[in-house]
Amino acid sequence: MTPRQVRSLRDLNDSKAHDAEAREYLYPRVLRAAARVTVTSRCAQGIDARGLHVTNLAALRDCLERVAPPDAICLVDGFNLKGLERPQQAVIEGDARSAAIAAASVIAKVTRDRYMHSAADELPDWHFQTNVGYSTPEHREAIAVHGISVLHRRSFQSVAYQQLEMDGDAVPVELLESGFDTLEPQRLS
Repeated sequence: MTPRQVRSLRDLNDSKAHDAEAREYLYPRVLRAAARVTVTSRCAQGIDARGLHVTNLAALRDCLERVAPPDAICLVDGFNLKGLERPQQAVIEGDARSAAIAAASVIAKVTRDRYMHSAADELPDWHFQTNVGYSTPEHREAIAVHGISVLHRRSFQSVAYQQLEMDGDAVPVELLESGFDTLEPQRLS
């Protein structure tokens, strides 16, 4: 890495410590400085089927298997990753202590936010362009009015989902069995 690349990354830290503008600023700098980058995504239906934690661990393992050189020690944020066939080191608070983990955090967050912005074109009722899928008052209101979309995890226990359930709504079995092959809104009724 050149001294200029190092300087361009001086503000790199945990992606949650940066606002969207700062992450977007860092994103191309991380890409230019990185020897390798890989991103993987998982759909809401797969997360619902396997669970968020299991899905996240599998995605992390897949990324590390693809991106890490054979002789590298993989740094993992917070814990050792079972099933990873490479040397690894757990780093507690890794995205605040490791540039590699912080860089991965920025790439992941920007990629997810960009995906949610693009989904807003197909699913405008949920205001993904502003809330990027997080539980804001605006997003909870949209769920109350329009139900949940194919991008919403049915296994996620948000206040908005719980309110729908208190109103007597539930996810129909036929919807769960349908494979969610559409971006059409799904009413919990």
